[in-house]
Amino acid sequence: MDLARALSAAVRGEVRFDPAERAVYGYDASNYRHPPLGVVKPADTDDVRAALAVCREYGVPLVARGAGTSIGGQAIGPGAVVLDLRRHLNRIHALDPGTRTARVEPGVVLDDLQRTARPHGLRFGPDPSTHSRCTIGGMIGNDSCGAHSVAWGRTSDNLDSFDLLLADGTELTVHGPLPPEQRRRLRQLPGREGELHRALQDLAAGHLTTLRRSMPQLPRRGSGYPLDALLPERGYDLVRALTGTEGTCALVLGATVRLVAEPPARALVLAGYRDETAAADAVPALLPLGPLTVEGMAADLIAALLAAGPRPPALDRLPEGGCWLFLEAGGATDAEALEAARDLAAAVRRVPHTAVTVVTDPGEQRQLWAVREAGAGIVTRLPDGGEAWPGWEDSAVPVEQLGSYLRKLRALLARHGLRGVPYGHFGEGCVHLRIDWPLTDPGRLGGFRSFLTEAADLVVSHGGSLSGEHGDGQARAELLPRMYPPQVIDLFRRFKRIWDPEHLLNPGTLVDPRPFDADLRFPGRDLPLALPYEQDGGSLLTAVHRCVGVAKCVDTSSGVMCPSYMATGEERHSTRGRARLLAEMLRGELVTDGWRSTEVREALDLCLACKGCASDCPVHVDMATYKAEFLHQHYRRRLRPAAHLSMGWLPLWLRGAALAPGLANRLLQHPAGGALLKQLGGIDPRRALPPLPEQTFVRWFRDHRARHPEPAGARPVLLWPDSMANLLDPEPARAAVEVLESLGFAVRLPAGPVCCGLTLVSTGQLSLARRVMRRSLRALPPGLPVVGLDPSCTAALREEWPRLLGAEARPAAARVRTLAELLDDAGVDLPYLGGRAVTQVHCHQHAVLGTAADRRIEARIGLANEVLDSGCCGLAGNFGFERGHYEVSVAAAERVLMPAVRAAAPDTLVLADGLSCRTQIAQLGDGRRALHLAELLRLALRQGAARPDGPPGA
Repeated sequence: MDLARALSAAVRGEVRFDPAERAVYGYDASNYRHPPLGVVKPADTDDVRAALAVCREYGVPLVARGAGTSIGGQAIGPGAVVLDLRRHLNRIHALDPGTRTARVEPGVVLDDLQRTARPHGLRFGPDPSTHSRCTIGGMIGNDSCGAHSVAWGRTSDNLDSFDLLLADGTELTVHGPLPPEQRRRLRQLPGREGELHRALQDLAAGHLTTLRRSMPQLPRRGSGYPLDALLPERGYDLVRALTGTEGTCALVLGATVRLVAEPPARALVLAGYRDETAAADAVPALLPLGPLTVEGMAADLIAALLAAGPRPPALDRLPEGGCWLFLEAGGATDAEALEAARDLAAAVRRVPHTAVTVVTDPGEQRQLWAVREAGAGIVTRLPDGGEAWPGWEDSAVPVEQLGSYLRKLRALLARHGLRGVPYGHFGEGCVHLRIDWPLTDPGRLGGFRSFLTEAADLVVSHGGSLSGEHGDGQARAELLPRMYPPQVIDLFRRFKRIWDPEHLLNPGTLVDPRPFDADLRFPGRDLPLALPYEQDGGSLLTAVHRCVGVAKCVDTSSGVMCPSYMATGEERHSTRGRARLLAEMLRGELVTDGWRSTEVREALDLCLACKGCASDCPVHVDMATYKAEFLHQHYRRRLRPAAHLSMGWLPLWLRGAALAPGLANRLLQHPAGGALLKQLGGIDPRRALPPLPEQTFVRWFRDHRARHPEPAGARPVLLWPDSMANLLDPEPARAAVEVLESLGFAVRLPAGPVCCGLTLVSTGQLSLARRVMRRSLRALPPGLPVVGLDPSCTAALREEWPRLLGAEARPAAARVRTLAELLDDAGVDLPYLGGRAVTQVHCHQHAVLGTAADRRIEARIGLANEVLDSGCCGLAGNFGFERGHYEVSVAAAERVLMPAVRAAAPDTLVLADGLSCRTQIAQLGDGRRALHLAELLRLALRQGAARPDGPPGA
């Protein structure tokens, strides 16, 4: 394409016009799909200028994009080039504590700005729930708010100036309110800049009455252009007039933002009310006390949260009620914050039938806020599993009208037979609500249109706004004439034309909008599947549409999701990007070859199958399962990669090698032999092949049992001798036997060879995996607890066996325990060890098994343990050994894990239950060896010291 070649020649950054890139950038967090012509990731502002010039020459629209979390469809555009500003334009140029300002590029992530400001006791006031990945440019585009806007305002209240690039190439800097003499000087400037200021000032001067009377005055008016900022009494505030214009008027090259003082101490008041209308009615009386937040969250949101996953312990702090207000109080000291919180609590108690809890522990406060921040993802699934979608998720009314509005909104939902879970910024009258419209059924879209028009009329009748902070986009712009009179709609068109006369910047947004029931992202077909997808009605299409684009997977600051995105920074290698590609595969337009798709295969190739998304994604997108399905279908009746045969069948090869381990080790360690095996097996040449033990664990156990018969009266448990523990690294299993027998258990093994089948699942060999699982299931005696040692294998027994075998495997899966869970439940006395440790948690343990029992066991033996927030170790079973994965594997390890291991003191133990984690540490860790929990407990039994604080097991 000529446009692609021209862009590639003009910019130094990345230019992508391939189907995969168009697919992943064709979605944001809205209901809509608009594949772009291509994507440009500018290296700097010169690239932005060059890309705009090329697009202008070709008459192609340009859509600026930050994190792509826009819920109204503002970050996508048909027939456009998407300008991804987050990838490289993310520098904080300066931060001045004296003036409390910072100079930033548009791609700066909000949390990065907050981390830079925090040492100075400062912060940027607005904090939307996507703060870990949203960009300042995106916040400017939508005039984002967040939970603390009752104290610190919206984005538009915290800006000083913009450096702008107009569609015609003009550059200028605009400021906030100006005195009359400065406004007059702007009119006199030569060229395009003076022409622009004259046109804008004349637009306002010619329609003063309209702008003063027809623009609703409320703190959360997020719909339409804020033209009243141009009024003389507002100081011709161009910064305010451009904030919230959704990228339709100019490109922001840089911004000076204002910062606010961060309260050193905070306390959280949880106020319980009968329902959300009672909570809403109580808000006006609480605002004069100056809370930092007034957030509302109803019981049905908690029900949706519990339906989606395990109960967060922090929910135990919620007082009795059907709806809760989160009221945050701040102060210079803990005592001052607590006093302010008590004043708020006293005000709450003045209302009958309320309950209050004050939370001062920072950790508990973070956990509770995490529940609230996950709301946008949680409520996409209703408690009964039904799907709910945005579209009316952001309405706002004057706070005095909120109770009435919520009552009538509930009634409107009932009349249409719809359901949703309202929550939001009650302190400013803003309601978030996703609704179970049948958007996946084209024949029922008429109800979608009729509800939205009635809802628009309802919010306007309460003096409100269609949008409170998410903006309009395609979701609501068509409804603007129901909020504004025709003369204001005409002024919107004229305002857009002054800035962008050729409609090159995000056309069809706000002005001359596309219909809100067109271009929906949901159509697609279901293909034959090998896995059940029980939570999604047996449909992969439904499963991949779980992804609503909130983009927690592109948060690179912490956690287990998504390691390949953290290593590459590529959207297609995020959980969201892969879900979008799978959706395109099922749609069959951009990605046309179904299960044979090379685009999907390449994106999934760097998925580590860590399962982090299955637990940490707010909507529980399970990419490891989708990858297994895709690989199964993609290679069905086709030649597989060598790594699938070498690593997928590794238990089989190890069983053969165990017949002559000495000979096998000589071959593995021989330079030529090892290199040949790596070449034939698709293994990266930089990876060391681990040596085989001289004796398998099962043979050792038989010898051990012959020397040490099972003691009478001991509690029997079945130790699962997974293939790697048996054939590759038996020391943790030997340690487990010693520990269990010392604590009064009788260890038994299955009746024959067993394998969890995970290496086959991870390489998509599902038919063979089922056969291996069924054979192993027959080897398990009934009734006994099954103790797994490796987290990935143990997780497979609990999760993959029921998924692939169904009801026949569920009784066995229910008996599976980790070693820590068994010992914790049994309440056995444990010796005291003391000392310090750092722990790498295996991803599958984090996602499937949990670690609470491990932490309790470590506390009982007196271990001072630091659990690393490191995410995946990067080896991930077969992934890190496969050719083509080494760089990503090492990058994942070097993000947190390996620096922490190298920095650990010599007497600090390194703990890692996963064989993959221990192997990665051994190969990259400069000689450090990680221990399994079983080895740690054996060490405690052998070297245990006197407990300083009480009897054993205390």
